[in-house]
Amino acid sequence: MRLLLQRVSEARVTVDGEVIGRIGRGIVVLVGLGAGDTEALFRPAAEKLVNLRIFSDDEEKMNRSIADIGGGILAVSQFTLYADARKGRRPSYVSAMPPDQARGMFDLFLDVLREVYDGKVETGRFGAMMDVQLVNDGPVTIWLDSDEMSWGAGK
Repeated sequence: MRLLLQRVSEARVTVDGEVIGRIGRGIVVLVGLGAGDTEALFRPAAEKLVNLRIFSDDEEKMNRSIADIGGGILAVSQFTLYADARKGRRPSYVSAMPPDQARGMFDLFLDVLREVYDGKVETGRFGAMMDVQLVNDGPVTIWLDSDEMSWGAGK
């Protein structure tokens, strides 16, 4: 499981000209599911996301989490986080979870995220061509990969 977090002052996702998800201050999280990922990753990943201290306190130090500030989360499924561009000029996505399986797993991840975080959680539309617009605050962008994190142990 790969998560790309961006701290934002605002963000929205649009499908066919219609805004289907929008947040103010918060986190945009692009969610990539790998072929071998299981539901066991979801709670630790959601807890890491919700409790990661990437927002500034009164002294401008990153000491506050999304839970502390009560901001929004915009979660967007993005299989391209598993792109392998080491060979040739066309990325391979063989490490990504197949779409028919990933759709249900992404929905399960959203359920867990909403259990862990009682604030606003918005999303895009799985499998759709989406326009994601955001204002990266900082900029702050953080990469989390279950293969590199303790919450990925036992995958």
